[in-house]
Amino acid sequence: MYNQKHLNSLFKIPKMDSTSKFLIFLASSLSLFLLKFLHKYWWTPLKIQKALSLQGIKGPPYEFIHGNNKASSRFRFEALSKPMASLTHNIVPRVIPHIHSWINTYGDDDLHVLFHIYIYDFHLKMGFFFYIYLGNIYLTWEGNQAQLVISEPEIIKEILKSNDGSFPKRKDDSSFIYKILGDGLVATEGAKWVRQRKLANHAFHGESLKNMNPAVIASVETMLEKWKGREGEEMEVFEEFRLLTAEVISRTAFGSNYLEGKKIFEMLTRLSILVINNYYKTKIPGISMIWKTADEIESEKLAKGIHDRVMEMVKRREKNVSVGESDNFGNDFLGLLINAYRDSDEKNRFSVEDLVDECKTFYFAGQETTNSLLAWTVLVLAIHTEWQEKTRREVFEAFGDRNPNSEGISKLKVMNMVINETLRLYPPVSAVIRKVGKEAQLGRLVLPANMEVMIPIMALHHDPQSWGDDVHLFKPERFAQGIASATKYNSAAFIPFSMGPRSCVGMSFATTETKIALSMILQRYAFTLSPAYVHAPFPIITLQPQHGIQVRLHPL
Repeated sequence: MYNQKHLNSLFKIPKMDSTSKFLIFLASSLSLFLLKFLHKYWWTPLKIQKALSLQGIKGPPYEFIHGNNKASSRFRFEALSKPMASLTHNIVPRVIPHIHSWINTYGDDDLHVLFHIYIYDFHLKMGFFFYIYLGNIYLTWEGNQAQLVISEPEIIKEILKSNDGSFPKRKDDSSFIYKILGDGLVATEGAKWVRQRKLANHAFHGESLKNMNPAVIASVETMLEKWKGREGEEMEVFEEFRLLTAEVISRTAFGSNYLEGKKIFEMLTRLSILVINNYYKTKIPGISMIWKTADEIESEKLAKGIHDRVMEMVKRREKNVSVGESDNFGNDFLGLLINAYRDSDEKNRFSVEDLVDECKTFYFAGQETTNSLLAWTVLVLAIHTEWQEKTRREVFEAFGDRNPNSEGISKLKVMNMVINETLRLYPPVSAVIRKVGKEAQLGRLVLPANMEVMIPIMALHHDPQSWGDDVHLFKPERFAQGIASATKYNSAAFIPFSMGPRSCVGMSFATTETKIALSMILQRYAFTLSPAYVHAPFPIITLQPQHGIQVRLHPL
């Protein structure tokens, strides 16, 4: 018989020492971490892949942790390792080779998803359903992040014109690209975006844009003065236009010259290289919290350097006002930002981070986009000299030997056609990405929250279903009757600056600057493509020529 004392001793839990407690805690923590890890990198991706597969969406299979990053990197390395075999405008296989391959492999499958649109005709007072079979949609993976790649104009229009929060901008404050754009106008959402967009609209539209023209003309004149005496020589114009567009954005938006902004541009350029070098590298979970790569360390130093340079400009203007050298902070973009930074209303006041992020956004986007557009426009006119001559005749009819003016710029129909066709073939940005903010329905597709949709602008612009069998030919006459009549679909097939409420605020600025620069060049020179030119477009955030664009100038 066991007495109570014996029973107590049998069921007594021995006291644990601190080492045992720690080991149990460690085991529990590791188990919890493992469960969360598997849920994030295995269970959730497989669940999303199955849910979309049941709706007819296919794509390259998900690889544990890496997703399709390794395959994307391999496609890109192979495509960029050599120039294109011929001088063709069919650049999609080189610039976005993985998307090109996977659209052809998975996007044209026999199993299509039916997308329906209801349109009401107010004249007939009747409604109609239109059914479109979707072939250019597939699922891919950026690490464990699901991305639905869509190049169907009607669906793209629905996504980009949405304003109910279903498809917000993607934001990742740990990424390299965040160091460039921060939480500025391009990335931010909600009331903050409304406030920043209103300020940007004021700075880059209407009368403000007209007031920038003299500064643009002065910058182009400076560039052309340097070209004197180099007639007949080979000239690399992409770098020339980089300096020009940097000078223009510095003078028009920040009231400074290129030399003052040079260091900021150099740091932003280096950051853009880090972005493309690391875009398809898979982040090992938890590692970045305890160990940073050399690129991550460099990007943080660059971001701090940009911050310091911007604040130097801000403090200089504040000092000028405080000592009475100026009675305001200026009417340019930087002046508007400083006024917002010092606003007495706390609700409208910009923080230091807001101010710096907006400056970075406009330094980078304002320069890179215009540089890309101007360079590729000169390339296509150097190749297609008959259109160069048509454009030149129009410029002389509008301005003669005088500098361009706002009224004449708005009437350059041929040049506008040439620029639109250049933007179609060589869009500055190859793709845009939106996040699915909440479970959303597109036609009969149901998309889970927190996945992403990618819109490959370049693939859309080179799609023969929208543009016809001559899609890869340079034919500005497509746009003779405007954008809406240029394609078999509506204007959603042509979105070089995106569309909807988040379309590029600097679109008019970029195209106006391009028209002014191109007009002034055409008034003085004819240009032909140099035999040394190597056709090798490649994306570093914006579309750039890997080996530059070499032309020969011939004075008129």
